[in-house]
Amino acid sequence: MVKVIQATYEKGKLLLTEELGAQLEGQVLNVIVFQADETKRRRERFLAFVDKHGFSLPDTYQFNREELYGR
Repeated sequence: MVKVIQATYEKGKLLLTEELGAQLEGQVLNVIVFQADETKRRRERFLAFVDKHGFSLPDTYQFNREELYGR
C-alpha cells in the first residue's frame, strides 16, 4: 500500500492529518520525510514545463484511433 498524507512535526512527534486505519495497527511503516515547500516547487516547475512545451489543438481536431493504428 502506498499513501501520501500530510503531517505536522510537533514536539518530536508526527501528527497526521488523517488516520491510517485499523489494518495498519501494529505494522512497521517506512516514512519518507520532505518539506511541503518542495512539493509546491516541483508542482510549479512541472506547470512551467507544461506551459513552455504545451500547445493548443484546433477546435476542429478529433482523435481517430482507427487512423492512428492504420486500420
